[in-house]
Amino acid sequence: MAGYDEAIGFLEVSSIARGIEATDAMLKMASVELLMTLSIPRGKHLIMIGGTVADVEAGMRAGVTTADGVVLDSFIIQNVHPQLPPAIKGRVKVERIEALGIIETKEVAPAIYAGDAAVKAANVELIEARNQPGGKGMVVVTGDIGAVRSAVAAAVATVKPGMLIAEVIIPYAHEALRKSLMP
Repeated sequence: MAGYDEAIGFLEVSSIARGIEATDAMLKMASVELLMTLSIPRGKHLIMIGGTVADVEAGMRAGVTTADGVVLDSFIIQNVHPQLPPAIKGRVKVERIEALGIIETKEVAPAIYAGDAAVKAANVELIEARNQPGGKGMVVVTGDIGAVRSAVAAAVATVKPGMLIAEVIIPYAHEALRKSLMP
């Protein structure tokens, strides 16, 4: 996402067709880069754009208006942490896994927003912040136990009421679990 560290916008909708329509409206409204468009289980569609704050705001307004009635969540993050974009695209390889923090959300958007908050709040590494089977969201961070606790607390604080499924902190993960989290 080089060059697009000013802002990203994320839109999650409950209709694939309306999501594609919203994507088109976002791209036509403003000079933004399409960073992701993805249909996921339960008939949902995810859209992420990047660009200047003003352009992302304009694009997001167009997308939310076009998808009116099917918007599950939307947000804009200014000054995106550099660990977030790779963690959205897939599991990120880290040097070593220490303590683990896991946040599970009912939808994908809150997890992505929480992932950014987690890595901004504490010295942790973001393993993933993305969609999971069933259209849920999950954030996984690692680091020393104190940092992981701080990161999880900051992440959970950003999740809207009713969207949090679970928050888990594992002080020292079993070796087999650590290996399973490595890409």
